[in-house]
Amino acid sequence: MKVYTKTGDSGSTGLIGGTRVSKTDERLEAYGTVDELNSNVGLLIAKLANKESIRILSKIQNLLFDLGVELATDKSHPGIKQKNDGFVKATGELESLMDVYTQQLPPLTGFILPSGSESVAQCHVCRTIARRAERRIWEVHSHYPVDKDCLVFINRLSDFFFVFARKIALDENSAEILWKSLCWY
Repeated sequence: MKVYTKTGDSGSTGLIGGTRVSKTDERLEAYGTVDELNSNVGLLIAKLANKESIRILSKIQNLLFDLGVELATDKSHPGIKQKNDGFVKATGELESLMDVYTQQLPPLTGFILPSGSESVAQCHVCRTIARRAERRIWEVHSHYPVDKDCLVFINRLSDFFFVFARKIALDENSAEILWKSLCWY
């Protein structure tokens, strides 16, 4: 099977269901951002040695592919059936992990700069891309229906990456660097 089809050479691409849309369509921007997040999660995995962390992040990667399918599907096409109840379970798991990690972490005393070790910094990159993906998905949702559970999942995922960055810093004994304003008193 060839990777290239040449069907997109004129600036359009096909959604799941066969509908052709412009490559500038907001749905493509949304699932492209989710794909970018997935690649950055892969880079984070490459920087980690903890098997449990890798397992959690690998599951998130699969969920991000599921989210991409949600965004790439033309639900107005007859015969399209999707079941997204996996996002409800995944969101609950993220919340449980955040609760466990937060109990292990020192209290926040200020805003944390996205820095530290490479893995901590990469986790913050994932957090910010997740926030951008969330904004793009809400933009899509304003014109095309996106499953509510997907919207909740992507919101919680960026929260998870913030807490996870702090957990990695703790595990690696990497100092969290607090913001020191140069302009505000």
